[in-house]
Amino acid sequence: MPELTGEERKAAEAVFGARLPLAQRYVEHLATSGIERGLIGPREVPRLWARHVLNCAVVQEYIAEGASVADVGSGAGLPGLCLAIARPDLSLTLIEPLERRVIWLNEVVDDLGLENVTVLRSRAEQAVGEVDADYVTARAVSALVGLLDITLPILRGRGELLAIKGRSAAEEITKARKKLNKYGAREVDILTAGESLLAEPTTVVQVRL
Repeated sequence: MPELTGEERKAAEAVFGARLPLAQRYVEHLATSGIERGLIGPREVPRLWARHVLNCAVVQEYIAEGASVADVGSGAGLPGLCLAIARPDLSLTLIEPLERRVIWLNEVVDDLGLENVTVLRSRAEQAVGEVDADYVTARAVSALVGLLDITLPILRGRGELLAIKGRSAAEEITKARKKLNKYGAREVDILTAGESLLAEPTTVVQVRL
């Protein structure tokens, strides 16, 4: 089981508060059945907290209280389950097309007793109209130019996309400019999440409709 380092513990306590034991239980799932079922590579175990769970959870600082969030291509629950644990006030829909991942997500949601999460087996394109969301989140799904087509329609003309990205964020925005105009994006920003908490803060592309 990956233990929290001193710095990681400080960050985890700040982000998860009293729900830190739930986050630890989630990390246990990732490090065991998550690897057995191919949702996470075994090499990721030492980096589960820093590179995955905390990296995702800090995005919550850009989500308004009581909001509904659709997490597209949820996979191992990154960022969807991290947000659900950190923010019990949010209502999360995890959208994932692959059955084996959906089964795993449901098992984890049940084990953690997360009442603010619904797991939907669907492609994002088919979830349009089925899911009501103020925000759409995505991580490691595709480059922004392709991601817009599978996330923005879910918002039905209002709301925000929060896409967790790496160093190529600015370049991806440039390549997606035409499509951003097509969808009527009002604002596009590159944000940093967890700046005071993480050694490597999270880069987020925010698209507002």
